[in-house]
Amino acid sequence: MREGKWFVARCAELGVVSQGRTVLEAKKNIKEAVELYLEDNPKSKKRLSSGGAPLIARLELEYA
Repeated sequence: MREGKWFVARCAELGVVSQGRTVLEAKKNIKEAVELYLEDNPKSKKRLSSGGAPLIARLELEYA
């Protein structure tokens, strides 16, 4: 997702959010943020491994 000049990355399962000036930087930053989160919250690893992958889709809406 883009907010202004920043690309925002989010791990919905854990509620972790990060950002970067490019998509690659945002991906690198969210990976680091998730790793740090899991170091502090090791029980959260179970939440990532259970269930299927979430559905992520972009929608274009028209409204009046």
